[in-house]
Amino acid sequence: MSFITFGEIMLRLTPEKHTTKISSSNTFSVNYAGSESNVASSLGVLGNDVNYVTKLPKNPLGDAAVSSLRSFHINTNKIVRGGDRIGTYFIEQGKSIRPSQVIYDRKDSALSMIKENEFNWEDILEGKKWIFLSGITPVLSSQCAKETIKVAEIAQKMDVKVAFDMNYRRSLWKQPSDARKIFDKILVNTDLLFGNANVLEDVYDILPEGNTRLEKTLNSMKIASEKFKINKIAFTIRDHISASNNKLSGVFLSNSIYNLSETIEVSIADRFGTGDAFAAAVLHGYNKGWNDKKVIDFATSAFALKHTVLGDQHTSKEEEILSIMEGNTSGHVLR
Repeated sequence: MSFITFGEIMLRLTPEKHTTKISSSNTFSVNYAGSESNVASSLGVLGNDVNYVTKLPKNPLGDAAVSSLRSFHINTNKIVRGGDRIGTYFIEQGKSIRPSQVIYDRKDSALSMIKENEFNWEDILEGKKWIFLSGITPVLSSQCAKETIKVAEIAQKMDVKVAFDMNYRRSLWKQPSDARKIFDKILVNTDLLFGNANVLEDVYDILPEGNTRLEKTLNSMKIASEKFKINKIAFTIRDHISASNNKLSGVFLSNSIYNLSETIEVSIADRFGTGDAFAAAVLHGYNKGWNDKKVIDFATSAFALKHTVLGDQHTSKEEEILSIMEGNTSGHVLR
């Protein structure tokens, strides 16, 4: 089974000394990442056939981004080269009571400046089984929004399943109603929805009943399934203890049946890209033909394990994730 992901890969800059504030940093670690490329890299590391589609400038930074993608076994032959710049983002890792933060510098990036018909979607989607899209790409420009809606529509006509992660970013959208208008047009063609209860509240004002995060998540998934007519939904649940410690779990709703994972508590090295690791693991489980319970247990284990890996990409292999899933969370040295 082969996968396509479409979106923007950016230059990620992080203070070289972990958890140092940006304002007091003189050196930064370089990484190339973005939600859709993170999903592609996880799928590639897990041994899947995956293509990544984007537009990158024809300069050394664009070349470095392509090389980074290839290092994760991602096919890059559908990437369009052109434009003036690669988007950039700065990450400041939080610690204890101090939250992490992200600063974006992606205006006029190569992907945001795409023109109509730069991507031949019929050719790109030929022979593929899944395409992964996120709610980040549509906010970059009006053409990016049109392109995301367009590829979802074409995918359905070609019998390519659409996985959509809402991935609402408050700092990028002017207001939730702008996101709603675009998301609605993607959701009508979505086969598998990723997200969490907070996203539904932010974008759709869905306020589910419940006394716990789990109860609210289950109710929000039920509402979303009925509202959007999607029968497969995978949501993460995150209980914040601090910026350094979280409790994590996942729920998979498939044909009105809920499967819930165990809760895993983690000490956080880097929480960025964790939702992408979860999404990739769900898609990987589908590819392997696993039952729904194994899929959500594996995805939640990948979600948790990614918190221990620096950088956006999740580089853990299937056997490492399965080990966490089987309860090997003591962190003992492997010899």
